[in-house]
Amino acid sequence: MIIAVSSSGKDLDSQIDPRFGRCAYFIIAETDDMSFDVYDNENIALGGGAGIQSAQFVASKGAVVVITGNCGPNAVKTLSAASVEIFVGQSGTVRESIEKYIKGNIKSTSKPNVSNHYGMRGGAGMGRGMGRGMGMGGGRGMGREMSGSGTKSAGQPNATRLSREEEVKNLKDQAENMRRQVEQIESRINDFEKK
Repeated sequence: MIIAVSSSGKDLDSQIDPRFGRCAYFIIAETDDMSFDVYDNENIALGGGAGIQSAQFVASKGAVVVITGNCGPNAVKTLSAASVEIFVGQSGTVRESIEKYIKGNIKSTSKPNVSNHYGMRGGAGMGRGMGRGMGMGGGRGMGREMSGSGTKSAGQPNATRLSREEEVKNLKDQAENMRRQVEQIESRINDFEKK
């Protein structure tokens, strides 16, 4: 079975990228033998429609399952129309998430868990930077949305208001993902300092 996972890196031990439409990479894995291909997400910098384009991309690669952190309404509609099963709210490594799926330890959904344009809102931003970062970010800006509110903002006329509980959960998920990224960066620093 072919599974697509939003990933922050290029291997199975990379952390799941919490953004579906604007993730750094897609890992398309075959569950039978854990072979996989990695694809740069060319939709990361789109002004709009990243979720739809990303959903179409993974469906075109034969994925019948998507595992990610967060998935908005347009991506969910597109994936559902392509008969792709969606598993949101996932964190940890790509390998761990695939193993959880194989064991039946995660549940699918037919509903989005974030509003439209989730990965685009203000705050720390999703800057891709022109630098040649040597850390885990690869020059891609490690920032996540930090606006702290689920209200509509300029440039987001169709954004859906999140409940207080949903917003708190999203912020906690983002904080956990950032903690993991900091741990990865510190590990890389330690590795470089040992050499």
